[in-house]
Amino acid sequence: MKRGFTLIELILVVAIVGIFTTAILAVVNPSQQVLKANDGRRKSDLSQIQRGLEAYYQDNGRYPLASGQKIYTTALIDWGTSWQPYMNVLPKDPTSSRQYIYYVSSDGQSYVVYASLERGTVDPQACNGGSACATIATFGISATACGGTCNYAVSSPDINP
Repeated sequence: MKRGFTLIELILVVAIVGIFTTAILAVVNPSQQVLKANDGRRKSDLSQIQRGLEAYYQDNGRYPLASGQKIYTTALIDWGTSWQPYMNVLPKDPTSSRQYIYYVSSDGQSYVVYASLERGTVDPQACNGGSACATIATFGISATACGGTCNYAVSSPDINP
C-alpha cells in the first residue's frame, strides 16, 4: 500500500491555510499600514525640518523667508533638495500628490510647516481631529494647499499650530 495524502486531505489543508491567510490580512490591513508608515515619515520629516529651522534661527536671528510656500534663503530651496549646512536634503512628502507648506511671519520670528496626514481623522496628533489646523486660515493659506487637508504642523515655540 502506497502512503500519501488523499485529494480530500489536500483540499482541507489548502482551505484551512486560506482561512488563516484571510484572517491575518483582515487584522493587519496592509493598505492602512502603508498610510500609517507615510504619516510616520511626514512627522519625522517635519521634526527634522523644525531642527534645521531652529539651527538657522540660531545663526541668523530670524527664520528663513518663504517663497511659494517653500524655504527661501539666498535662493529657493525646493523640497527634496540640499539645504546646506542645515540639512543634507530638505525632506519632501512621500506621496507625489502632497507637499509640505512653509509659512514665516513678516518679521521672521515665527514659522509653521504644514503637512497632510492621510490618517488624520484617527491620528491623535492631527490638528482638530483631522480637520485643517486652526492657524492656516489666519495666514491666508488654503486648507488643502498640502494636496489634502493640512491637518498636521510643527511651528516655532511662540505659535500653537
